[in-house]
Amino acid sequence: MTFISKEPLHALGYGFITEKEVSGLTNEYDMRNQQLGTDKEFRQLTAQEIQQLTNQLNYSSDWSKVWVSEPFFPEQIQHSKFYGLVRIGAMEQTYLSYRDLRLPTGIYNSTIVSSDIGACSAIHHVRYMAHFIIGEQVLLSNINEMETSNNAKFGNGILKEGESPDKRIWMELCNENGGRSVVPFDGMQAADVYLWSRHREDSIFQNRLLEITDRHFSTQRGYYSTLADNVVLKNSNTIKDVKIGPYAYIKGVNKLKNVTVNSSKEAFTQIGEGCEIVNGIIGYGCRVFYGVKAVRFILSSHSQLKYGARLINSFLGDNSTISCCEVLNSLLFPSHEQHHNNSFLCAALIKGQSNMAAGATIGSNHNSRAADGEIIAGRGFWPGLCVSIKHNSKFASYTLLVKGDFLHELDIRIPFSLVSNEADKNRLLIVPGYWFLYNMYALMRNTTKFNDRDKRTLKNQYLEYDVLAPDTVNEMFDALHEIEMAVGQAWPEIEPEATAQIRGRRLLMDPNFDLNQREVYLTNTEFSNRKVVVVKARACYHTFKRMIHYYGAVHLADCLEKDTCGTSAPSAIPEQREQFENVGGQLIPQKHIKTLIEDIKTQKIDSWTEVHERYHTWSKLYPKSKIDHALASLAQITETSPADWDTDFINHTLAQSLDTKKWIYSEIKKSRGKDYENPFRMLTYNSKEEMEKVVGKLEENSFLIKQQAEFTCYEEKIAKITTK
Repeated sequence: MTFISKEPLHALGYGFITEKEVSGLTNEYDMRNQQLGTDKEFRQLTAQEIQQLTNQLNYSSDWSKVWVSEPFFPEQIQHSKFYGLVRIGAMEQTYLSYRDLRLPTGIYNSTIVSSDIGACSAIHHVRYMAHFIIGEQVLLSNINEMETSNNAKFGNGILKEGESPDKRIWMELCNENGGRSVVPFDGMQAADVYLWSRHREDSIFQNRLLEITDRHFSTQRGYYSTLADNVVLKNSNTIKDVKIGPYAYIKGVNKLKNVTVNSSKEAFTQIGEGCEIVNGIIGYGCRVFYGVKAVRFILSSHSQLKYGARLINSFLGDNSTISCCEVLNSLLFPSHEQHHNNSFLCAALIKGQSNMAAGATIGSNHNSRAADGEIIAGRGFWPGLCVSIKHNSKFASYTLLVKGDFLHELDIRIPFSLVSNEADKNRLLIVPGYWFLYNMYALMRNTTKFNDRDKRTLKNQYLEYDVLAPDTVNEMFDALHEIEMAVGQAWPEIEPEATAQIRGRRLLMDPNFDLNQREVYLTNTEFSNRKVVVVKARACYHTFKRMIHYYGAVHLADCLEKDTCGTSAPSAIPEQREQFENVGGQLIPQKHIKTLIEDIKTQKIDSWTEVHERYHTWSKLYPKSKIDHALASLAQITETSPADWDTDFINHTLAQSLDTKKWIYSEIKKSRGKDYENPFRMLTYNSKEEMEKVVGKLEENSFLIKQQAEFTCYEEKIAKITTK
């Protein structure tokens, strides 16, 4: 039922909060005055100024409530209406220009209700603006409705005085049933969301997170919407309950409601035509335009939503892009790419540096009895064209899925794998280590690509982009064990007295033993009766060992070059690799996470600011933690204790790493070179010369040139170290 109340005209602009809600405050303007600050000076209008304003077809129900600052030019206010307490900042006889829009400062053809207008602002054709604080040098043009509720929260999932719990806004992440919901707040990071959405069995931890979130914000009603200095807002329909940062540029939006838009001169945010954005937080330097629908969401800094994208009940990490498609109930770590109209992502935790291909359906819940399925994918996840996955499934880092319908739940534990659904043979085929063996160019380019795309102005969190890092290396160690077990179980009659793992290791290390005699199967990988076949097991096994060795040796070389190894005895190198967890794109030792959770539960940590300080501390410590992990990995893969690392061992290790670096460069060049050698690539060109004009020459490829320079630099480094 639509209920329209009728009140006397002289009351318009007053009673923003009721007498009961004013309790504890001096008056209904207390919160407004706190927001505006105490450095502004206003005076009432003179009789002559009121007459001039009236002659210029302006109206106020009470001119004594219209206050102005010096200097004041009444001729710059025309055809406008004022209700309630309106305060107008200092004026200048100037116009504001933004791109091709040029408008004189002042207020024209607008209705202003109980609002504060900053100095030297230009307000044109704002048909209704109520309870707003407008900054200085703001440009407003052609806006239908700007209003504020007395319980405005600006996208934060908090409650105001007198509100019932059912009014709280939650983001229902990772699961459509709401079982992993979190309360959004301005400043929330992917790591916060990750920790909050997990550990659901720990009610004390969950209650504490809600408690520190609520305490971070005031429950007092009466806050006004704000547009900070140098905002441009034009040609828009409904703007309600907003907090918009400086230098934001907003044009042609249908609705902006209950939203915080972070923006700065160095990282301004732009929101464009046809967008409908409700209950959300938008980070610094973001771009949102062309028909986007976003509801109950957080968009982290320097990310983009565009071309009709739908983002609902989801968190999108820094430096990400979503366009055209639909994303629901998902937690996406930094550097996520999804830009095809027919891709769909739902109820998923994607741990960053991912790319969703056209036609990919990641998470349709209609294949289970209830909408409560989940998908977890490590960083570098790449589902190919027209891939469909069933909940619940889990994927190791850098998993590539070949086109097809995967009808059963999957647990892909081996990283860098190609997973293929061989429907004609009714089996699942896994090529472990595929990226190293067949597409080194794309894999190694990732590190450079994501680093270049990291536009954060404040990089106080170390986001790991390297394909060789503690998380992926630990997965490779686990994969070595799994491949050994699979091979050992394929030949139970060989050395039956040995364990499957030992038998598999010996067979994998024996180059004269033909592993192609039999198929090698993985267990507990697919929830079906089908066979899961591993191919290229020996090639992957040795490649993983080689890359782990290289990872350790590169960090050893860095230590030796910087003379940081000499300050620590070999005994200081950890004998055991530390376990790391990808927490919002930042790799954190699991022991630190356990400590953080306990500190939050025991109130040793009592605010999100303190939580974020922990992240920043760990970021500073991470390079040293990564070196320790790399050296421990080197000790384990070479089966040589750091105490036994003599000159011969070090020289041999560095020489091997140089060979591997050379091999990596050659594989990068070879994998890219395939695009030039394929005769079918020439079908659309008249000649090789035309193709090179279109796609560039292989020898001029910037990434290859950079890799060649890196190899030369590394070669010089190893030569310098080994001469010591």
